[in-house]
Amino acid sequence: MIQVREIFRHPLKSHGREALKTVTLTENTTMPWDRCWAVAHEASKADGSEWVPCINFSRGSKAPNLMAISAKFHEDSEALTLSHPERKDFTFQPDDDRQLSGFLAWVRPLMPTERAQSSRIVRVPERGLTDTDYPSISINNYASLRDLSKLMKTEISPLRWRGNIWVDGLFPWEELSWSGKKFKIGSVVFEGVEPIVRCQATTANPSTGERDADTLGALNEGWSHQNFGLYAQVIKSGKISIEDKVELL
Repeated sequence: MIQVREIFRHPLKSHGREALKTVTLTENTTMPWDRCWAVAHEASKADGSEWVPCINFSRGSKAPNLMAISAKFHEDSEALTLSHPERKDFTFQPDDDRQLSGFLAWVRPLMPTERAQSSRIVRVPERGLTDTDYPSISINNYASLRDLSKLMKTEISPLRWRGNIWVDGLFPWEELSWSGKKFKIGSVVFEGVEPIVRCQATTANPSTGERDADTLGALNEGWSHQNFGLYAQVIKSGKISIEDKVELL
């Protein structure tokens, strides 16, 4: 049986992940609170009025130390707690401009000095700041992860891929063939859109923030691409929980 194994959201884009046991998804939207906010850097043109590409934001591909952040979002107060092995835990409300300076001071030591520095936090109305210009949710396959780990002769953490939903029970790389197909997870119906082309963020260890694995080289060597996971869109609202069944429609 194909089942859900893990669910994650990333409240502040590229600044931490949070494991969930269940989530309610709505048609044609991103996961609630996933990439709700993003950190614009000094050279960014993002102003929060509309979706913009990821090059406008501080992110793990350019600042690998960010990959070691974990997060806990408090929905009642809309406060976010960030944790990192090199920093004390920090809790703030991303929408409160008065707390921005505290966040920037917390994250500054994690940013490479030669890169554009983080300068402000933006939020776009009614959708998360995913890497796609459509409201996507990422589906990832544990069998593909095991296949890649076997080739690399080391265990590759699922946290490197910053995915939303992890499933098990598929064949390795089967998810890449689901573009244009409809499938059901729990009571939610998705349509696959396209494979996820991966970046340098996946080379960083999510425990330390150090680049220590050539994931992109291994993907190219083993499968002649840099794809891992599938972008999908919600076409029927519903609820997903750990161990829910996954079925192709």
